[in-house]
Amino acid sequence: MSDITSLVPASVWTFFDRITRIPRPSKKEEQIIAYLVEFAKEAGLEYHKDGAGNVLIRKPAYPGCEDRPVVVLQSHMDMVCEKNSDVNFDFEKDPIRTRIEDGWVKAEGTTLGADCGIGMAAQLAILAAKDISHGPIECLFTVDEETGLTGAFELSDDLLSGKYLINLDSEDEGQIFIGCAGGVDTIADFKYSREDLPKNYEFFRVDVNGLVGGHSGDDIDKGRANSNKILARWLDPLTDACGMRLVYFDGGNLRNAIPREAYAVFGVPAREVDGMKEAFETFVRNVQHEFGKTEPGMKISLSEIPVSDKVIDLETQRNLLDALLGVPNGVLAMSRTMPGMVETSTNLASVKFVGELLIEVATSQRSEIESARNNAAASVEAVFRLAGADVVHSDGYPGWTPDPDSYLTQTTRRVYRTLFGKDPVVRSIHAGLECGLFLQKYPNLQMVSFGPTLRGVHSPDERLEIASVEKFWKLLVSLLQEIR
Repeated sequence: MSDITSLVPASVWTFFDRITRIPRPSKKEEQIIAYLVEFAKEAGLEYHKDGAGNVLIRKPAYPGCEDRPVVVLQSHMDMVCEKNSDVNFDFEKDPIRTRIEDGWVKAEGTTLGADCGIGMAAQLAILAAKDISHGPIECLFTVDEETGLTGAFELSDDLLSGKYLINLDSEDEGQIFIGCAGGVDTIADFKYSREDLPKNYEFFRVDVNGLVGGHSGDDIDKGRANSNKILARWLDPLTDACGMRLVYFDGGNLRNAIPREAYAVFGVPAREVDGMKEAFETFVRNVQHEFGKTEPGMKISLSEIPVSDKVIDLETQRNLLDALLGVPNGVLAMSRTMPGMVETSTNLASVKFVGELLIEVATSQRSEIESARNNAAASVEAVFRLAGADVVHSDGYPGWTPDPDSYLTQTTRRVYRTLFGKDPVVRSIHAGLECGLFLQKYPNLQMVSFGPTLRGVHSPDERLEIASVEKFWKLLVSLLQEIR
């Protein structure tokens, strides 16, 4: 066992430690599903696994509490699988390597999986507890939240019987979330052809790395750099300035992560090399000055390399780089109803050479207002269509409209104040939660979302604040005891 099992509350940390040892990439949750089913069997609890892979475990009320309403506790099984480029790690086989540092639990060069592993651990601790007075409990564990919300989309409308739902997928202790943004993905495909290497060219690799990254919803307003945008800023002007030819471009991975790393291979005429290098030094100084406060670890490097591959055709090169440079990225609008909250945003998530002569660019748009979300997606589509790409959108997912006056919101607020002597922050979140989809299928549900403090989510810098886990646990237990 790792050191985290000695932390308080012991039951939550012990379950979290076990979860970190079980591989659970999105769409590959078989091992964690098997663990949950086995847990239910050993505990003698009723369980149900649906066709999507979602698992529901039911626990009867504590003796004397049978007349209380059913409460649903919910988290997702999968985790974002991101690692530093120099780390050797297989997310489908290897256990997460945890460590304790300065009051936080972290992983060694990879995402920690506390999103939403710590929520799962709290559910299992509730299910295993013998001394907590609560009404009937339904613990719902959903699949593939991070890459498609598949579990929430495919959840049947007759599985849950609870009147109240507590989502455990939030990342700021002291804040209670009662709404979230909806989202949609916009994918652009560029078809290209290969051309022979031009004569008298020298070739280089440019790397952007060391960026903070983070969650493309909750962190989009923090002024962090996007590695794909930085790379496009460098490459796009070179086409006309010195006849640059592009060989390869690769950046980012997941639609819901701000990209931290990107690289490209390109060539310029030998006579232009000295001027290009001077321009590169100026470019690096300028970008580091721009992001000096938010990206202290940024590194942009240039190295000469031999190239035996071909370059992509010039028309596609221009179209791709123009589109990457011109497509909007970041905050598009701030909320007019909840001051300080992002209303609408877009993230240039990844650029990948895929399949046969195809470049795929993935973006995601979010908004608490459906029409604004759709308009953001249409704006992104327009840029890519003007650049000659084929564009498609995902089905998208709905937002969750806040209800600050609901019984569950008011009870959660009151319990928090009683426990900690101060009012919690009650707000909506720009990140996507599954709650919007639950509300479509169970329109009478009252919902809140809360959790311990997480930082660096969706990046190898992900960390979980130890002290906040105990407060999170106390709030959850006390709220379950209070709900009538």
